[in-house]
Amino acid sequence: MSSTSAVFKVTPTTQEYDWGRVGGTSKVAQFAAASAIPGFAIDDARPYAELWMGTHPKSPSRVASTNKILLEHLAANPSLIGQKVIDHFGAADGNLPFLFKVLSIAKALSIQTHPDKKTAEQLHLQQPDIYKDPNHKPEMALALTPFLALCGFRPLPEIAHHLRATAELAALIPPPILDQFLSLPATNASQSVTTSPGSDPMGPEAKKALRDIFSAIMTTEENVFKAQLSNLVKRYENEVGKDTGAISRDIVELVLRLNTQFPGDIGVFCAFMLNFVKLQPGEAIFLGAGEPHAYIKGDCMECMANSDNVIRAGLTPKLRDVPNLISGLTYAAAPPTKHVVQPVTDEASTLYDPPIPEFSVVQVKLGARRKEAHPAIEGPSVMIVTTGGGNILWGDGESLALRLGDVVFVGASMPVEFVASDDGNELVAYRAFVEVQ
Repeated sequence: MSSTSAVFKVTPTTQEYDWGRVGGTSKVAQFAAASAIPGFAIDDARPYAELWMGTHPKSPSRVASTNKILLEHLAANPSLIGQKVIDHFGAADGNLPFLFKVLSIAKALSIQTHPDKKTAEQLHLQQPDIYKDPNHKPEMALALTPFLALCGFRPLPEIAHHLRATAELAALIPPPILDQFLSLPATNASQSVTTSPGSDPMGPEAKKALRDIFSAIMTTEENVFKAQLSNLVKRYENEVGKDTGAISRDIVELVLRLNTQFPGDIGVFCAFMLNFVKLQPGEAIFLGAGEPHAYIKGDCMECMANSDNVIRAGLTPKLRDVPNLISGLTYAAAPPTKHVVQPVTDEASTLYDPPIPEFSVVQVKLGARRKEAHPAIEGPSVMIVTTGGGNILWGDGESLALRLGDVVFVGASMPVEFVASDDGNELVAYRAFVEVQ
């Protein structure tokens, strides 16, 4: 295989964080072991959290056949990225506009948001040791297993209901701020209004009231919120197996789960403020800049703009930047349907296309000996095999064998065909790509 082949295998990297699944229970570890990353062996005592596939300098992928850093290879062979993508994203240096990952989560990730492009540039300039690149980070999570997450602010009537029904939560908020929020007509609606993706029905008064409430909670003095959280947890523990009344069983269980993982943490109270979603395999959510979220449990494919900027405020041992998180949120309250990505299926391919230019993801799912052709894309793509095996074919009869965990780069303008093996197992792969319209 030539070093300038349009299709070639890539060596990904792994990240270990305390929230990762341990040992062989982690899909990250399973894929890393199957893909034969040099020197990698599963340690049953270590938490394997993320598999990275891309050009981000924190943990760059390499060309498998040469061990050359992928970014350097792409910079030397710009046709693999494509001129349209180079011109649009300034990718002449070989940087892909997106970063593709697998996440395996046993313990909740932090309450967090990601900055928009302007804010990211400012934070990188002011605190480059913390915010290490000037890019924004819109992201999509696509469930591989049943997946739990907090995403975006709940509709205002739900938040108001939780404040009225949970004395320990209301106690964190100064009465004038609480009264102002609860007096808003929008918080007293009998039913929340269904919100389509991208829409934002909230006016400035509602946004300010929501910001004031959230800011008051997240900046409560430690001795106050720890005492109230202790009272809340004791009450919920005493109610196990009983009718929880005004608060749903899902929230009670989530509060107890989060407090077990992060005892006495202010982030536990976000269970009342943010939408709690349960994704089934194949379902996906998208989080734009300034939308608060936290992944709770499960395995997923994650794709994002090529950045590692995270602003954290709770459920984490890492640095918390509460002022920047509070100032950077959009304060758009809506049902979780706002964040759901509706896929489009065509034969064996299912497309997930969030409302940003940096990436889309397509799932390929083939039964034994089945085939699926993808036309040329005017941009680069990175794919990983998550089930089974087979072959990828391109060009003038060229082919590459695929097996579980293999990561493959496909250059711009190269049509490919996938063929599942004949061993009776289906082939499942996820392909992240960028194409300038």
